[in-house]
Amino acid sequence: MADDSSPQTDAYRAEVSARIADAADLAALDEIERSILGRKGELVLRKKSIGELPPEQRKAAGQALGALKATLTEAVEQRRSALEAGQQGAQEAAERIDLTELRPAERLGHLHLVTQAMRDLEDTFVAMGFEVYGGPELDTDWYNFEALNIPSWHPARSNFDTLFVDVGETETTMLRPHTSNLQIHLMEERTPPIYAVMPGRTYRRDTADATHMPVFHQIEALVVDRHITFGDLAGTIDAFTKAFFGEDRTTRLRPSYFPFTEPSAEFDVSTPSGDWLELGGCGMVHPNVFRNVGIDPDEWSGFAFGFGIDRLAKERHGVEDLRELFTNDVRFLSQF
Repeated sequence: MADDSSPQTDAYRAEVSARIADAADLAALDEIERSILGRKGELVLRKKSIGELPPEQRKAAGQALGALKATLTEAVEQRRSALEAGQQGAQEAAERIDLTELRPAERLGHLHLVTQAMRDLEDTFVAMGFEVYGGPELDTDWYNFEALNIPSWHPARSNFDTLFVDVGETETTMLRPHTSNLQIHLMEERTPPIYAVMPGRTYRRDTADATHMPVFHQIEALVVDRHITFGDLAGTIDAFTKAFFGEDRTTRLRPSYFPFTEPSAEFDVSTPSGDWLELGGCGMVHPNVFRNVGIDPDEWSGFAFGFGIDRLAKERHGVEDLRELFTNDVRFLSQF
């Protein structure tokens, strides 16, 4: 991954920009957009490759990728506007009718609100030097509880109404109730330093209401390195908040308790109205968690924080009832 000013990146930007500018019609432009900016496009592959770089190069590579994506996205939109204008003009000239009396053609579908929020979060963290890591939704009690310092007798287990599946011994395999299981997988697979975010679906035996769903989405961040402090945690959360919500936003931390972090806190984000929105939990990784994955807590330290993506999307768009995000009502989804 080259930096944003390197000849390699400049050549790639020029090549793709030329392909976009030469797109003969909207179908050709859509195909180029999918191949470059789509879910399985070239920029996604470049994003994943950032995790293979030395830690000191990841932030610059992420920022370069973010700038490249913004440039190509703008080029696609400009070309799309030009093609749509030309297409409309040709149609008006050919048909010579008053198109204002006709219903405009329906636009193609777009990404769901939750998917939009997840993609934006991933892009924000990648630009900050994090990698994106994924893992199993069906997992064992070791990864979901035991390794996270939540043994079977721990009172924190009562906070989870877990969905077990009939695999192996009774109540040992479950749909993950949080994305924290990915922290354990990642620390077992990698040696520090680690800078990663882990988005994904989670499951609990909750009754659907305005603020709860049995299937929802979370994102977790994990940092493991030498000499990491609580100040680094607070600074990272504040930097993320300003990058994602805007420079006028700030955060505050309130003491809390989680079995997998010590000390622990809840973090809130300021709102335009002057209120505070509770976003999620955070803290320094508990030494027992490090020991469970074979990391020496005397040599390494780290922090973790996480929050719900659905709630973030809900607040971001002023949606009053969380269930609206899952009913698939086109009248609702088309507003966004």
